[in-house]
Formats: sequence, structure tokens, C-alpha cells
Amino acid sequence: MSILVTGATGTIGSLIIQRLASAGADVKALVRQPGKGTFPAGVTEVVADLTDVPSLRNALVSVRTLFLLNAVTPDEVTQALITLNLAREAGIERIVYLSVIHADKFTQVPHFTGKHTVERMIESLDIPATILRPAYFMQNESMVQQTIQNYSVYPMPIGSAGVSMIDARDIADIAAAELLRRDRASSALDRVTLELVGPHALTGAAVAKIWSAALGREIAYGGDDVAAFEAQLATYGPAWLAYDMRLMMSGIQTFGMQAAEGTVERLQAILGRPLRTYEAFVRETVAGV
Repeated sequence: MSILVTGATGTIGSLIIQRLASAGADVKALVRQPGKGTFPAGVTEVVADLTDVPSLRNALVSVRTLFLLNAVTPDEVTQALITLNLAREAGIERIVYLSVIHADKFTQVPHFTGKHTVERMIESLDIPATILRPAYFMQNESMVQQTIQNYSVYPMPIGSAGVSMIDARDIADIAAAELLRRDRASSALDRVTLELVGPHALTGAAVAKIWSAALGREIAYGGDDVAAFEAQLATYGPAWLAYDMRLMMSGIQTFGMQAAEGTVERLQAILGRPLRTYEAFVRETVAGV
């Protein structure tokens, strides 16, 4: 019996596969096109699509534990619900689902409400699962690194409420730990929800100062104009996604992205080490590590 990882060629999925393979787990990597990913020795590539029921049903054969990650797409909810229903059909009772922090609070944001819908299905059907709710990924900053370095402006309109950004490597480490915990248990474990955050809440101005220190010159915060942010995104991506991101930034400015007291300590206990900091991430990024 194996652990099936969806989103296997993405940032989080590929990191999880590396962790699981290093731990000696029997891993299957789900891809939509054969040969698309490069995986560690011993990992089995499985070709399927989350909206193609026959291929997905076949991919779930001999799977004991499932990692479910659904990318932000117009049919994200459909993909997730089909996968969870087929997993139940296959008798899979060990699941880790990657949701998003404040999925129940950012109700105006399509992909947040979509992930909250999936959470509600997991809860209403009493599916034994770990629901992971990560905050904003530090690695998202790679999209704006050139803007920061070329124009001396940090352009993400995250406002001043505070965002506890988390490193994708920490997300992967925690997800892998939960997958192994469930996979190695003698029976299905109780459902649990974990909010995943970095160690510090940061404002737009604070982030700009961190980049300033790393680059040795002043980086300004670009401000809170979400309409301009949407317009910029729409020049190189689909309009629906640009609007979704605008709504997310509005939510971040209103509510922030911070977890409950004690969350950082709980996550560090799972990891057995401190969470990675944004300062360290920026230094690595600037150095090209």
C-alpha cells in the first residue's frame, strides 16, 4: 500500500515526495502527462487527471494514504470533491488536504470559499483527515523578485494587518510528517486541523525593510492599491485569477493572515526545529541559493 501525492510536479508536492521518499515510504506521484516530473528513485509515476474519473479511480488502487492538493483553477472544487468521493469508494481513510488559512473568513475570495467547501465535505462525511491551512507562501515572492530588484519597490499590497508568511519547505515538512503519522498508524486517526504560519507577522512596510537590508539599498512599499494590482496581474494572466487575487489582497488588508496563540509552538514541535523566517528566505533568494 502506498501514499499518493497529487500536485506532484508543483512546489509543495515535489518537496513532499522528496521527504516521503527519504523516509522510506512507498510513494506514488500523480501527474497528468507521463514523464512530466523527475522524482526520487523508487517513486512510482501514475498518470491521471482529477476530473477524469476512470484514470483517477485506477490511480487510487492500492493506495492507503492520500495527499490532496488542488491548484487554483475554475474547477478546483469539482476536482477535490471527485477525488474525495473516489477515495472513499476505494476505502482510503488516511488523508491530508491542503486548504488555506481563514478559508471560512475570506468568504468573498473564490478559491478560499472553494477550499472551505471541501473542508465542509470532509467534516460532514466525517472523513479521517488532516486539514492543513497555510498562510501566504514565501515562495510566492519569486514572482515579484525582479520588480523588487529592478524598480526598488515591493509591489504586493499586503497592507498593515500582518501576514505570517510561511516557507513552502516548512509546509512540505509538516505535510510529510502528517502523511507518515497517518500512514503508519494501526487504524484511521481522528480528524485534525492545523493552521500553518511563519514565526512573525509582517506588514508591507516591514517586508520592504527586509528587502532593503538584504539588497543594501532602499526598497519602498508600493502601497495598498488592489485595483492596480489586479490590472498588473491581468496583463500576463487570466482575468478571473487576477480578480481572485485582488479579492484575496483585500481580505489580507482587512483581516491579516495570523494564526491563534500557540500555533507557532505547535508547528515547531512537529518539525523539531524553528520555523524558517522571512529574513532568511530573502537572504537566500538574493544570494540565489
